[in-house]
Amino acid sequence: MSPHAELVSRLRAAWLSGKTRPMEYRLAQLEALGRFLDEKKQDILEATAADMRKPPFEVEVSELSICRSELNHTLNNLGAWMKDKHVEKNWATQLDSAFIRKDPYGVVLIIGPWNYPINLLLVPLIGAIAAGNCVVMKPSEITRNVERLVAETLPRYLDEDCFAVVTAGVEETTRLLENKFDYIFFTGSPSVGRIVMTAAAKHLTPVTLELGGKNPCYVSDSCNVQNVARRVAWGRFFNAGQTCVAPDYVLCSVEMQEKLLPALREAITEFYSPNPRESPDFGRIVGDRQFQRVQALLHSGHTAIGGQTDAGERYIAPTVLVEVQQDDPVMQEEIFGPILPILTVASVDDAIAFINARERPLVLYVFSSRKEVVKRVLERTSSGGFCANDTIMHMTIPSLPFGGIGQSGLGRYHGRSSFETFSHQRSALLRGAGRETLNTPRYPPYAPHRLPLLRAATETKRRATCLLL
Repeated sequence: MSPHAELVSRLRAAWLSGKTRPMEYRLAQLEALGRFLDEKKQDILEATAADMRKPPFEVEVSELSICRSELNHTLNNLGAWMKDKHVEKNWATQLDSAFIRKDPYGVVLIIGPWNYPINLLLVPLIGAIAAGNCVVMKPSEITRNVERLVAETLPRYLDEDCFAVVTAGVEETTRLLENKFDYIFFTGSPSVGRIVMTAAAKHLTPVTLELGGKNPCYVSDSCNVQNVARRVAWGRFFNAGQTCVAPDYVLCSVEMQEKLLPALREAITEFYSPNPRESPDFGRIVGDRQFQRVQALLHSGHTAIGGQTDAGERYIAPTVLVEVQQDDPVMQEEIFGPILPILTVASVDDAIAFINARERPLVLYVFSSRKEVVKRVLERTSSGGFCANDTIMHMTIPSLPFGGIGQSGLGRYHGRSSFETFSHQRSALLRGAGRETLNTPRYPPYAPHRLPLLRAATETKRRATCLLL
């Protein structure tokens, strides 16, 4: 038996023992995860700085704070989430009990990405623990320092019979996926997501795929340009642009572009100084391969702001591109770097048509002081999430489900949605052993005169409705 198969088998035995099912056990493991975040905070700050020179402030906001919020939200509500949900019954089952039980799936695999290596590994882990599963975690090998930290220290906080960390590269992860898991949660690129889904299909394993894509940001002519520039620049250049929910490109009129460019230049200077390379608040691209890919995208359109690079530091300046064409390389893939293309459109309807002609994004942003414009974009487009007059901030609300649609992902999590993602909705009907006379109408030999009674007892009736025309 391979080491991975042995590990999965060991965790499955622990799950079958029922060890993870009591609420007290789940709460204890979640509390232990909270201690990991508190006690290893400095180690996390140092590891993320070593991997991608991520500013401590950004780590606090996007990694630690979001994990704590998710953890506390789950601890506050787990008792209510775990309760059986009783459902409406037909006449034949009025004396019985019909409900939905939230069962754990069993042994879950969580594969985390490198861009937010703590957040995007631990937030789904919180949901998996809350739902009563055993978990195998696979942190990204690209952020080596965080991978080492998680592998060496997290198992000391959690029950090693039920939770394990696997360090693996591409080949080892491929072999890991050959094992039968009861649920797989993957965050990463669409290309790798297809590989994960193909592997899961061999065992008919359900999956959640948190992918990404090109998130549009429409800026209407009716808005405060300075506010828009600050919020878009923050969302685009946070974590050096390596954020799946970052605004990927801006759509606006020619007139708005003329106003927006100087406002963006001012915001970038305010945030990162005239020389962002020297700013302690601006990160770096995670690796050489990623740097070369993003650097190649700078050849699209015309550089209006930034554009400076340093391969030795893996530094790419906060950059704004104009005169970008729809078929330019920067518009063919998710940028995942500090580059913001601006494309011009004639109207909100043209922007909507542009967005709808492409794959549905993970999130869609719109800036406008007119509610009817925001409403029009919301109603006539489709995306995993939607945020008006800001960027990224929808991620800070645990009660909002997060996930993509179509090319940008499959499934959702955060808050209660995480608990439900990792829970099997098990239907249960508990009938009494007696009252057999009431069952007689359904038994052979069939008698046509019993059919009306049987239909009355089992069919759901349409309620009377009142339509206001």
